[in-house]
Amino acid sequence: MIKLKRVLGLVAIAAAAMSLTACDVNRIPTQEEAAKAAFSEVQNQYQRRNDLVGNLVNTVQGAAIAERGTLTEVVEARAKATSVNVDASTISDPAKFQQFQQAQDGMSSALGRLMVVVERYPDLKSQQGFLTLQSQLEGTENRISVARRDYNAAAQTYNTTLRSFPQNILAGTIHSGSKPMEYFKAAAGADQAPTVDFSGLNTQSQTSAPAASSAAAQ
Repeated sequence: MIKLKRVLGLVAIAAAAMSLTACDVNRIPTQEEAAKAAFSEVQNQYQRRNDLVGNLVNTVQGAAIAERGTLTEVVEARAKATSVNVDASTISDPAKFQQFQQAQDGMSSALGRLMVVVERYPDLKSQQGFLTLQSQLEGTENRISVARRDYNAAAQTYNTTLRSFPQNILAGTIHSGSKPMEYFKAAAGADQAPTVDFSGLNTQSQTSAPAASSAAAQ
C-alpha cells in the first residue's frame, strides 16, 4: 500500500510537471503572436495617416500659403516613411526598428510644423475639406498613440517571459529563434511644441506694402 501511494504520488507530480511544461511551451509563441498583432495595428494606423497626409497635401497645395518649404518637408517625410521596409524581423532588430520609428517620428514632426503654419491662414482653416482631414488626422494620431502603447505592453510581457524561469530555458531550446522585442520611445523634443520662423514672411509683407501703396497712389 505504501509503495502504491508513492507511485501514485510520483504519477501526480509527473502529470503536474507535464501540464506546467505544456503551458510554458505555449506561452512564448502565444505572447509573441500577440505582440506581432499589436505591432500590425501600429502599422495600420501609420498607413492610415500616410493616406490622409496625401489628401492633406493636395488640399494645402491649392491654398495660397507662403511657407512652401514646410509643405515640401511633409511631402519628403511622407515619402521616407513609406519607403522603409517593415517585416516580421523588424520588432526584434534594433537597427530596423529604429529606422522605422525615426521615419514615422519625422512624419509627425513635419506634420506638426505644417499645422502651425496653417494657423496663419483662416481661409484654409475654414474649408470643410481641410477641417475634415484635420479631424481625421487628430483621431489617427490618438489611435497611433494607443496602438504604440498596446504594442509596448505586449512586447514587455513577452520580453519578461523570455527572461523568466523556466521559459528562459525553453527560449534557448524549443524556441531558440525567440528574441527580445524593441520598444517605441518618445522622440527627442516630443514634449516641445514645433517652432516655425515667420521672419521671412514678415519681411516680404513689409516690402510689398510700400509697393502696394505706390500703386494705389498712381
